[in-house]
Amino acid sequence: DERTLEMATRMKEAGLIRKLGATSHHRKVFPVLARQKMIDLFHVRYNAINRGAEKDVFPFLESVGRPGVVSFTATRWGKLIDPKKTPPGKSTTSATDAYRFVLSNPAVDVCMAGARNIAQMRDDLKVLELGPMNEDELIAIRATGDYLYAH
Repeated sequence: DERTLEMATRMKEAGLIRKLGATSHHRKVFPVLARQKMIDLFHVRYNAINRGAEKDVFPFLESVGRPGVVSFTATRWGKLIDPKKTPPGKSTTSATDAYRFVLSNPAVDVCMAGARNIAQMRDDLKVLELGPMNEDELIAIRATGDYLYAH
């Protein structure tokens, strides 16, 4: 709300905080906040199933000085990597590939990971070795995401 934004802006101007961040599941709020140029970092839901940020958020950020983008729910709360939900005839998406998908988008700076143990963290960190997905990998994970979105 406006009061909260005003208070946060005053705190930043007074040097009490260095950066302001905003998070929301409502993508339409991000372009509005971006135009106001008061938010330094956006925390955005983005994954192979929920790709709406590609049209509702990311295109609007470049024109306003490019605030940072942190993505959350890369595995869509586990749905993307659940073997029971994998499309027929397809391989189950790994958590590593879910994170790689998100980080393959140049609009995303950081992808939150939700590792429950050291083994999962090691798997998640493989994204650093593997790097961005190639076009064939992106097509495949988007197809899985489309299937899961529809089901």
